[in-house]
Amino acid sequence: MLTAQTYHNHTHAKPADRVSLTYEDRFLRRKVLTLASGTQLLVDLPQTTSLNHGGALITTDQTEIEVQAAPEPLLEVTGDSLHRIAWHIGNRHTPCQIEDTRLLIQRDHVMADMLSKIGATTREVTEPFTPEGGAYRQGRPSRLAHTLNSK
Repeated sequence: MLTAQTYHNHTHAKPADRVSLTYEDRFLRRKVLTLASGTQLLVDLPQTTSLNHGGALITTDQTEIEVQAAPEPLLEVTGDSLHRIAWHIGNRHTPCQIEDTRLLIQRDHVMADMLSKIGATTREVTEPFTPEGGAYRQGRPSRLAHTLNSK
């Protein structure tokens, strides 16, 4: 089976194949993935790693496999005070993709209710999710790391 034991945050050449993964699926150490071509790839990294959109898994024969953010169910958040809304999202340690005119978060009815109470508008969308990384842990809550590592 094709095996990748190394990861880089970017590709160096034209990738041989690609894999599309959701935000949560891009946090892994060891897992068998199915590439766009249908080929199976065993990812066996030395430690749990957050794979970024545009990053590359490097196979044992030095082939690059591009990582892409897969479309997933999200909430688009808009409003007049987007900076204030972003603060409330961050205060709840919720991964958030920050853009000029909107924010994207994972779908959560409790968050949607809270956001509506502070004047935000939410809309369900399905798009790739590339939230801001945190200063220390790439935006990944430690409880998520524990949950994923225990599977």
